[in-house]
Amino acid sequence: MINRKMLSLGSEPSAIRELFSYGLARKAEIGEDNVFDFSLGNPSVPAPKSVAKALERAASQSGQTIHGYTPASGAYGTRQAIVENLNRRFSTHYTADDIYLTCGAAASLSITLRAITSGNPHKQEEVIVLNPFFPEYRVWIEQASCKVVEVATNPKTFQIDIAAIQSALTAKTRAIIINSPNNPVGTVYSEESLIELGKVLRVASKDFGHPIYLISDEPYREIVYDSAPSWIANAYENTIVCYSWSKSLSLPGERIGYILVGNKVADASDVRYAIAGAGRALGYVCAPALFQYVIEQCIDEPCDIDTYKHNGNLLYTELSRMGYTCIRPQGAFYLWVKALEGDAQAFNRWYTLCQQLA
Repeated sequence: MINRKMLSLGSEPSAIRELFSYGLARKAEIGEDNVFDFSLGNPSVPAPKSVAKALERAASQSGQTIHGYTPASGAYGTRQAIVENLNRRFSTHYTADDIYLTCGAAASLSITLRAITSGNPHKQEEVIVLNPFFPEYRVWIEQASCKVVEVATNPKTFQIDIAAIQSALTAKTRAIIINSPNNPVGTVYSEESLIELGKVLRVASKDFGHPIYLISDEPYREIVYDSAPSWIANAYENTIVCYSWSKSLSLPGERIGYILVGNKVADASDVRYAIAGAGRALGYVCAPALFQYVIEQCIDEPCDIDTYKHNGNLLYTELSRMGYTCIRPQGAFYLWVKALEGDAQAFNRWYTLCQQLA
């Protein structure tokens, strides 16, 4: 007997994946230069040259050194390089023991959700997400036997609606996931709203008698257009950071990221052990050793955001001129465009049909 839930997840259609497959087919038909693929979140900026140089250096080392297993939490040198980078940039005081290296941000979020929730479906624990959100959040939350609670952001700015979050918090709330810069909108949450969110979560944690964790999903942290990247954990002590170099170093296919649990997090030691246990249970042990080495060598490499900013401004300006309603992106590399009719899926099907007939 196969798992029916897994069968459903594997066989159900994905709009993003369908568009990606359609793009690949069209590239084969009319040439790669004639197709503009806006489906998957693949960076358009190539990985920096330092990545290739680090790979060349790695190739000269012995196979056991560069291809062997590392500790489950990751190589010490890589974890130390990460915290030194963070401490220098954000005036923090993390240690290598605060880091657990993962197979990208997807693994980071899956592990974290399993670690901080009971896994008991009868408890009906809740995890809040801010709408619109990356759709896989729902999959990971539900696989942790929790309920997804959607809270709308401000419909004009897509900034955090503090009052709406406050109303959604209950004794069953275990965590809230935020993503700034946001996929799919490109909004960067303001420092003021993050501070207010921290205050609300602090009060709710006290009122309900257990910590409500803030899971900060940060693969786009470095891609901020007009300000420096912020350190969200400064706004709330019970923040668990999930990071990936998929976007900042243009390495989405290499699956390398981390979870950070600082000492200010409630029950920090237990949370770290639970993360290690969840990684073990899910089979996410020992992130790719080769790219642990690459990250250690390239940790201070700056992210090239000029191309993303230029493209975002160009698309926003031209689509607005054509009559579309758009949100000007403040970061990441997405553009949130209002469909020309009430049904976004119908609009997407109409557009795809036009492409097929062209």
